[in-house]
Amino acid sequence: VRRFGPMPPARVIHVLRQVCHSLSEAGSHGLVHRDIKPANIFLCRYGEDVDFVKVLDFGLVKALDDTGETSPMLTREHTVHGTPAFIAPEQALGQSGLDGRVDIYATGCVAYWLLTGQYVFDAETSMALLMHHAHTVPPAPSTRTETAIPPELDRLVLQCLAKDPAGRPQSAKELARELEAMSDANAWTDVHAQNWWTKHLPAPAKL
Repeated sequence: VRRFGPMPPARVIHVLRQVCHSLSEAGSHGLVHRDIKPANIFLCRYGEDVDFVKVLDFGLVKALDDTGETSPMLTREHTVHGTPAFIAPEQALGQSGLDGRVDIYATGCVAYWLLTGQYVFDAETSMALLMHHAHTVPPAPSTRTETAIPPELDRLVLQCLAKDPAGRPQSAKELARELEAMSDANAWTDVHAQNWWTKHLPAPAKL
């Protein structure tokens, strides 16, 4: 995004669906990532596939059935862990009992970044960012970019950014279904992806 600018909405949907697939798999094992952000979403060429998404760095992952913290290196109750620009309100406030909906919020922040090239909130300090995520209503992505964003995608991103976890899609699988139902769900084709990679990045080095 920094190098080439915001992504077209169809490509954003394509990327987010793959992110949801990874998060759903983690959720099926009772795991919450807790640090979804652009730096942990790796787009690559995987064999003949391009725009193949890998979700990286499960260093802050937490099992939903954890009942205690046995190491000072693990997250303790009322301790904030995560990245301030992509952190859910309940996570920013150090609440206990976090579940997969913190990853849904962070995915909404990532979608915002991919669509606009801007963070949901800007602030001079990490604490100010945390307070924005906890209390400030975000502007719609469509108001922060000249790119035309489909209203249904605009609404879904804002739904992911709901302060109350109950107002968000309740799982990565549910979010994926919402994305799959959009009119642009399959608009970013393999041909589009291949053309983008051919234009912007060099061919793999020959061994």
